[in-house]
Amino acid sequence: MRTIHQIPELQGLDTHRQLVRIPPELNVPLTPRIARIVDTAEFRRLARISQLSLVSRIYPAANHSRFEHSLGVYRNALLFLRQLAYDARFAAIVTAEHAETFLVAALLHDLGHWPFCHPIEDIQLPGVPQHELFANSFLLEGEIADHLREDWGIQPREVVALISEKPRDVRSRVLKSLLSGPIDIDKMDYLPRDSLHAGVPYGRNFDQQRLIGSLCLNEAGDGLAISDKGRTAAEMLVFARYVMFSEVYWHHAVRSATAMFQRAFHLLYADLDLDALFRLDEHHLIERLIAAAGQGPAHDLLDGLFGTTRQLYKRLAQFSYFEQNEIYQRLARRPYPWLVACAEEFAAGASRKLGRRIAPHEILFDAPPVQREIEFQVQVHFPKEGCYRWLGDVSPVVRTLAQRQFDDYVKRVRIFAHRRVAEELRALGDLSPLVLAAVESMDR
Repeated sequence: MRTIHQIPELQGLDTHRQLVRIPPELNVPLTPRIARIVDTAEFRRLARISQLSLVSRIYPAANHSRFEHSLGVYRNALLFLRQLAYDARFAAIVTAEHAETFLVAALLHDLGHWPFCHPIEDIQLPGVPQHELFANSFLLEGEIADHLREDWGIQPREVVALISEKPRDVRSRVLKSLLSGPIDIDKMDYLPRDSLHAGVPYGRNFDQQRLIGSLCLNEAGDGLAISDKGRTAAEMLVFARYVMFSEVYWHHAVRSATAMFQRAFHLLYADLDLDALFRLDEHHLIERLIAAAGQGPAHDLLDGLFGTTRQLYKRLAQFSYFEQNEIYQRLARRPYPWLVACAEEFAAGASRKLGRRIAPHEILFDAPPVQREIEFQVQVHFPKEGCYRWLGDVSPVVRTLAQRQFDDYVKRVRIFAHRRVAEELRALGDLSPLVLAAVESMDR
């Protein structure tokens, strides 16, 4: 019976015979059966979809692809498996065959991503699928499905279940926690990779090697945990995630670009063939949206993002958990159509103040989405004491930054305006009364 360490891809970590290199100087084992998946049209499509989409409008080198990220996640899966194979409880429930299913799920976990996927998903519009489910059409039939059956002896439905379905047993709960959890192969790649390409240090300041070396199973044996030797590394990961959200993902200019794109998509999506649109690469999706916009208001927004001259909307006001909390609480996590209508109410009120018309699309309300980030809850094993404790119970860093209102700490409510009206609106002074009037009008 094969062991996990006998899987060819794991052996490739040490032989260095067949590999591809990705930043930062990482070797990714590329066995023939992995190469055949990577070379499919469905997977190559990810090379033409940027990992951070609109972030590159502010951080110009942040144009790395979902393709690169997927290879990095697959490499992390190998490192996780190599470590956990020494855990007797893990080895008892995860065979080499199960581990291979996990490996291909790691490689293919983002197959259903389309360009600008997260900004579109965040506004939760009818008819927009979850990207995990959208991947099914690429996985259940076609070239990748054939390779899974012929090269791996894996039924595509098994990969779909691991990526997008609720775990049904202990084994699937364990493997799911490696794919998507507080310390997972996805987060362990995107934080340092996004940080590297954005040109900032924040996402790389955690000890990845130490953290992987501390991996074990939790007390119940149905999920990932760490030993006490990895506690500091886990705290550093939490802080890296916090700062990357604060300084990159929710940077005010990134959010301006995001709000512009979301409003344009909201204006257009009802007349678009979403299934066909989401199969396009980034360049062609942008072309399709611009064509659909014509000379309407969505054209103004898209031209500011993708035209020959970047014209981002200007920040008028900002509210947070700590800055004018009442307004923040009344706008955060509202449904997106409500935010659009509220922004239009604000535009109407501002028009009356200025004595001239401000177009509805010239004002954008940006707020934390309905869906919150996953809380960072992981157990720490203290072998000398023979017990497990929650990391948040033994770490003030984690308790503060990852469990208590993470979204509220890093995500703000912001109001943006088109450049042609921003200065006039700023000249009005404190805009809070106008914002509250718009909210009151919506809540009547």
